[in-house]
Amino acid sequence: MKKKNVLNNSRRDFLKSSSLAAAGFFIVPRHVLGRGFVAPSDKVIVAAIGVGGKGEVDTDFISKTGKAEIAYLCDVDDRQAVNGRKKFDKAKYYKDYREMLSKEAKYIDAVTVSIPDHQHAVAAMAAMQLHKHVYVQKPLTHDIYEARMLTQAAHRYKVVTQMGNQGSSGDGVRMLQDWYNAGLLGDVHTVYCFTDRPIWPQGVARPTTSSPIPQGLDYDLWLGTAPKKDYFEGVLPFNWRGWWDYGTGALGDMACHIMAPAFAVLGLGYPISAECSVATKYISNWNKAYYPDSGPIASHITLTFKGQNGKPDVELHWMDGGIQPTRPVELGSNETFGDGGNGTYFIGSKSSMMCGTYGADPQLLPTSRTKETKVPQTVARVPGADEIGHYDSWIDAIKAGYGSDKAKNLSSHFDIAGPLTESVLMGNLAIRSYDIQKKNDKGEFDYPGRHIKLLWDGPNMKITNFDDANQFVKRTYRDGWSLGV
Repeated sequence: MKKKNVLNNSRRDFLKSSSLAAAGFFIVPRHVLGRGFVAPSDKVIVAAIGVGGKGEVDTDFISKTGKAEIAYLCDVDDRQAVNGRKKFDKAKYYKDYREMLSKEAKYIDAVTVSIPDHQHAVAAMAAMQLHKHVYVQKPLTHDIYEARMLTQAAHRYKVVTQMGNQGSSGDGVRMLQDWYNAGLLGDVHTVYCFTDRPIWPQGVARPTTSSPIPQGLDYDLWLGTAPKKDYFEGVLPFNWRGWWDYGTGALGDMACHIMAPAFAVLGLGYPISAECSVATKYISNWNKAYYPDSGPIASHITLTFKGQNGKPDVELHWMDGGIQPTRPVELGSNETFGDGGNGTYFIGSKSSMMCGTYGADPQLLPTSRTKETKVPQTVARVPGADEIGHYDSWIDAIKAGYGSDKAKNLSSHFDIAGPLTESVLMGNLAIRSYDIQKKNDKGEFDYPGRHIKLLWDGPNMKITNFDDANQFVKRTYRDGWSLGV
């Protein structure tokens, strides 16, 4: 059956060329060659779940590789899809990804997931269960449990995976690795990661009045796994990030970019503990406000990772809301710390180093050492290591196939992205545990804000010293939605 949305130079139109058929030459369709197989000379047929915002960026870069065809578009909000539908005017458009996958699975090789955090896991899992390769925006998932399930599913369904933290494919992260591998830092014992996010409302109460649902938005479909609550103006297209029902706050937005260099350099696994302190607003009677639906306006989280191979434990500090660590003593008084608003700062037994967002602009400290120091290259660079390289390497890995060296060497396949995301979400677990209200001896609710050090059993995904916190490891989906595991 001819698909109108597939470009004229696609394999299906190519097969119909009578001149080639007469010459005895033909290309065999993917479903004949075997599930998940894409011929090296073929274009990868991509379906995009989420077309606006970051979804528009993702489809643009994938198309620019010249190795893929954006053949299907899906978005619950017609307003967000306008640009994508104009740009990829031959692509077939859907509002419900489940319908798209059900009807078009035979023709799809790979799927991008660029939608709010609370829907990442169900959409990605649905595609993976159909043996479709997936590119999922950061953070990989909304919950720790979901991240573990996707990581395991990548191997169960034998698909090529990549998370959308593009800086992990950059030269900057690899330069940091080369310096560390050369022994310049000695044993790194402390890492600071900081950001000026959030730049959306947090530390606020959810509006008590509803707003009319905009025309073109299927709000119930947008809610998906989240609880059924009224729509309020401003939650879309971006401010959902500050609400726990949908987003993962400043951590989810930026930590997969800013913490990724520490994971790449130090090979961190699951943390063994997490603790936090948060900033929240105060109301007129000087009592602390309690806004359990929204993330804090600022936080400081400390994750501890067990040292490996005789190395010391690593203490990783996350700071958001504009909070930053004390400037390194080796940094000149007028030199920029990180990139100004964001950064990663490594402290070792011999020396220290830093970088900006995405691992960009790596610097040894003092910065004069950066140009003077030459070390062997120990980590291969990603070709086209500007942003497009992250997408291009994923497409190349799909063509090479699951289990290939190209797939194993991806910068953020789920064996890397899964544990990173779990650690990021451990920070949110600590924040939300900080907010748990408990009744005192008089039966009254205490104000939240107890500074508890949570002890984490990573393999079993369980807090061992404060059971109330385990409610945030795995949330309950709204009726009609399931992860399917």
